[in-house]
Amino acid sequence: MQIEPYLQQALADETSNNALYERLASALRKGIHQGDLLDESEALPSERDLATLLDISRVTVRKAIQVLVSEGLLIQKRGAGTFIAKRVEQALSHLTSFSEDMQQRHLNAGIVWLERHIGMPSAEESQVLKLEPHERIARLYRLRTANDQPMALELAVLPEHLITDPTQVSHSLYEFLERSGNRPVRAIQRLRAVPCSTEQAVFLRISPGSPVLYIERYSFHANGSPVEFTRSHYRGDSYDFVSEMTLQQR
Repeated sequence: MQIEPYLQQALADETSNNALYERLASALRKGIHQGDLLDESEALPSERDLATLLDISRVTVRKAIQVLVSEGLLIQKRGAGTFIAKRVEQALSHLTSFSEDMQQRHLNAGIVWLERHIGMPSAEESQVLKLEPHERIARLYRLRTANDQPMALELAVLPEHLITDPTQVSHSLYEFLERSGNRPVRAIQRLRAVPCSTEQAVFLRISPGSPVLYIERYSFHANGSPVEFTRSHYRGDSYDFVSEMTLQQR
């Protein structure tokens, strides 16, 4: 569609008393969420062009774009322009790793390690993993990225006998477990929306208090023993979880 007429009409329809850059950001945000603004492969017009076409200042355009960049809705690529950020979908019917999900979507999965060590479990972790009082855990805390954009914070804990040296896990945890025959084959997940903390917001590059998808995953070995207890916080503006359902036969 033609972005200029869309934004001109959207700005004209805005009845709020917000600053002009906030109204422009709201119009852009609405167009992105509705999917009728641009294709992901198309760049937005330049700040200069948008300012001229909308008869507003470049400063106003720049501030509006920066708001959406900070929300993860837009991505600025040096020398190429500003683009709509891709959303990632993950099917809930298959037990796959983050790296496998990104590979299927032709995205480069990345890791920023925040914590990797052996330690004592919390009471909840010990109960979920069915550990004896003396048993320890491997704790893996990492920021997951797709094409260098932050997507999720993951904290995985596993019994120490499955990972005696957490620093050996360099990329995909499931690939590491598969090499030793300990990859999980079944999992239970619970999802809910929660506000992110200030620390999480810094890593995910979103505003504190922004809604994120909190996921608890309990995964199991083929023999039924617990393998992994993972707690993740996914950016709600960049990640969709998809579930296919069929009518139950009576």
